[in-house]
Amino acid sequence: MSSLPYCPKCGSAYTYEDGLMLVCPECAHEWAAGSENDPGDEQIVKDANGNVLSDGDTVTIIKDLKVKGSSLTLKIGTKVKNIRLVDSDHNIDCKIDGFGAMKLKSEFVKKS
Repeated sequence: MSSLPYCPKCGSAYTYEDGLMLVCPECAHEWAAGSENDPGDEQIVKDANGNVLSDGDTVTIIKDLKVKGSSLTLKIGTKVKNIRLVDSDHNIDCKIDGFGAMKLKSEFVKKS
């Protein structure tokens, strides 16, 4: 029995071969065999000043941001601790004291 690599996106052990491609049945991610450690798959997220962000960083909001679906506004200078990077248009997941869970765009924050 051959040992196939885990899915590079979700870490699932249930990958299978489909021709020359490897497929993950849990997240539907497909990749070429032998490209699991391809550096092109890593996302690089930069703040408004061009500093590279990583999981667990503390950032500061650089612009007043209206919260969609609410009358609340995130004020400039608000510190956000322990961010988590995600792969979507809003590439930062975080919890902000007094607001709760939020998704932010990296272009509106700077690394503290």
